[in-house]
Amino acid sequence: MSLDPRRVAASFADAAAGYEQAARLQHVVEQELLARAEELPLAPTVVLDLGAGTGRASAALKQRFPKAEVIALDLALPMLRVARQHQSWWRPFRRVNADVRALPIADASCDFLFSNLCLQWIEQLGPVFAEFRRVLKPGGWLLFSSFGPDSLRELREAWASVDDAPHVNVFLDMHDVGDALLAQGFKDPMLDVERYQLGYDSALALMKELKAIGAHNVDDGRRRGLTSRRALNQVIAAYEAYRIDPTQVGATYEIVFAQAQAPADGAPRREQGKDIASVPLSRMRELIRKPRGGS
Repeated sequence: MSLDPRRVAASFADAAAGYEQAARLQHVVEQELLARAEELPLAPTVVLDLGAGTGRASAALKQRFPKAEVIALDLALPMLRVARQHQSWWRPFRRVNADVRALPIADASCDFLFSNLCLQWIEQLGPVFAEFRRVLKPGGWLLFSSFGPDSLRELREAWASVDDAPHVNVFLDMHDVGDALLAQGFKDPMLDVERYQLGYDSALALMKELKAIGAHNVDDGRRRGLTSRRALNQVIAAYEAYRIDPTQVGATYEIVFAQAQAPADGAPRREQGKDIASVPLSRMRELIRKPRGGS
């Protein structure tokens, strides 16, 4: 899988205006993730909502933590423009247009990182989790959701009966996500999976909804150009095997939920099975200033 960040940003920018009307699953998972946040021992001063989209979760986080500074960060600027509608003058949150892979946030400045269905659009999680660790205070919390590999399996199988080109994005397994967290030194990551099934009038209705929320295929290996009417009809016919009742076909979504805590200051990271020391800059300066053999 090869994901072009520019295509991801453009896809969600195009979807911004009608996103909230189409994002059924995203709203359900958002509520579950917010409920899980209630179970964490949190009293944050700075909360960062990563891949905030239209800001619904940011507004809920601001309501839950009214004394905290809540920052809604998203790669697609039109999404953040829509997010203004969820702000109130007495509980505002900041909006920042940026990439989660290069956060314009100071080191060790955040108490809580929250991210709902954003990280599946990141090809390499290791560098992203390194960024998350960088901006989290020691002992700060990371809570997120992401798509697992069984998501949209019916659509993937229907397309596979037509041709061998990639038409559905590939998503990481829960164990790969956990390994990436451990590799960056996060403490005691806890991951679990929940499966959701949504109903659609047809495979075409499913594909239209995916496009409406910006979640259609953005893999660089996808087939370019317009899909032929013949191929589309073949997919729609193949998808009939996944009918869940006389009026609807089903689509499975595997959702990975994860939480982890940032380690203490100076805790090592792991790369290729080895610990890599992490020394705070202030401590490094002390070591440099201290004369050899001195006491």
